[in-house]
Amino acid sequence: MAGSIGIFDSGYGGLTVLREIRQLMPEYDYLYLGDNARAPYGTRSFEVVYQFTLQAVRRLFDMGCPLVVLACNTASAKALRTIQQRDLPLIDPSRRVLGVIRPTAECIGNITQTRHIGIFATPGTIRSQTYDIEIGKLFPDIRVTGQACPMWVPLIENGEYNSDGADYFVKKNIDQLLTQDPDIDAIILGCTHYPLLFDKIRKHTPSHIHLISQGEYVAKSLADYFRRHPDMQARITQQGTIRFLTTEHPTSFNESATAFLDHPVTAEHIHL
Repeated sequence: MAGSIGIFDSGYGGLTVLREIRQLMPEYDYLYLGDNARAPYGTRSFEVVYQFTLQAVRRLFDMGCPLVVLACNTASAKALRTIQQRDLPLIDPSRRVLGVIRPTAECIGNITQTRHIGIFATPGTIRSQTYDIEIGKLFPDIRVTGQACPMWVPLIENGEYNSDGADYFVKKNIDQLLTQDPDIDAIILGCTHYPLLFDKIRKHTPSHIHLISQGEYVAKSLADYFRRHPDMQARITQQGTIRFLTTEHPTSFNESATAFLDHPVTAEHIHL
């Protein structure tokens, strides 16, 4: 069965990943699903995030997607492995679900010189230690220090990412991270919302520190995946279309999504 690339996020952050993927591969069809009515996922338990993510993946499969990208760090940290290992073989072994953490972890080895890196992420992603585990597998010599940023997503989702309040919380979390490990020379923005705060993060971070935004690395990784799996690439339809689905009221989704994508968005409502 041929169909669109499914992109799932608990809210709006996955739109930053979608933007980069589409920029690199505009020829494909995309189906974006945001579970905005139940966002944020960052503070929810592993079991709840797993159940919600599985519902979304099943819905995207039902709508014909051969491949789904979990463009959400919390879902990638708390649900991806279980879905890949336990659910996919039962649902349809020929379909695929990919995440955003592995592609981000793979890029870090070529970026850090000190072998000390930081992670900014939601409390749930930090608690899961998924980045520590993935980076440890690939680069055992790298020291990983995580810093939870519980206020960043609410600031972004409430349109306050350009405010003075955002400066306060961004600077506070940067200082906390660098106090834990002053030798950090690269920081992963481990939440797909955080590119909207990029300018403020850059402003308050020492200039020698690399800031790693996930979208471009996830996009390159997906393009590489298609090169290595031409059978899957052949199953993706190529008419350059995109549909947006949200569990929230479409009007509010359209307003916020437009800020993330810099162009007007018209979404459809969906129940999970």
